[in-house]
Amino acid sequence: MMTLIAIFFPCVSFFLRGKILTSIICLILQITLIGWIPAAIWAVISLQNARADKRNEKLIKAIRSKS
Repeated sequence: MMTLIAIFFPCVSFFLRGKILTSIICLILQITLIGWIPAAIWAVISLQNARADKRNEKLIKAIRSKS
């Protein structure tokens, strides 16, 4: 669901994840039709990176708890 929001409403995707300043910058980029595509790509990549970071943190905690 968040991926669809990131594609169609890139600035909202950043806003929902608590990145207010990034959301404003994305909105400025998104105002032009040409800027919409880079803004959507940026939002999707940022979302995927955030998911990967959470997954890595979970793995690190699991490894540390076994030691």
